[in-house]
Amino acid sequence: MDDAHRAEFGALLRERRASVDETLAALAADLAALASARTDTTADDEHDPEGVTLSGEWSRLEGLRVAQERDRDALDAALARWDAGDYGICQGCGRPIPVGRLRVRPMATLCVTCAERAGG
Repeated sequence: MDDAHRAEFGALLRERRASVDETLAALAADLAALASARTDTTADDEHDPEGVTLSGEWSRLEGLRVAQERDRDALDAALARWDAGDYGICQGCGRPIPVGRLRVRPMATLCVTCAERAGG
C-alpha cells in the first residue's frame, strides 16, 4: 500500500471510529430516556394501538447499540493493524486487500477471494 492510500485509510478509520462514538452516545441517551419512560407508572404503551411498545423500542435500540459496539471493536482492531503497519494485508493468504474493498469495508481482514471462501 502506498503512502497516499495509507494516509487515506488512516483518516477513514479515524472518521468512522468517531462516527461510531457519536452514534453510541446518541443511543445511550435514547436508552436512558427510554429507561426513564419505562419507570413512569402512568405509561401504558402496551395498549396503545398507534405506536410501538417501550419494550419493542428498547429491543430495537439495544440491537443498534450492540451492532455499533461490534463495529467499534472491528475499527479498533483495524486501527491497531494500521499502527502496526500490517493494515490492508489479508489474514487468510497474506496478499494485499484491494483498495476498493478497503474503501467499502475499511475494517476488512480478508481479501475478496478469502472472504468468499470463508462465506462472508
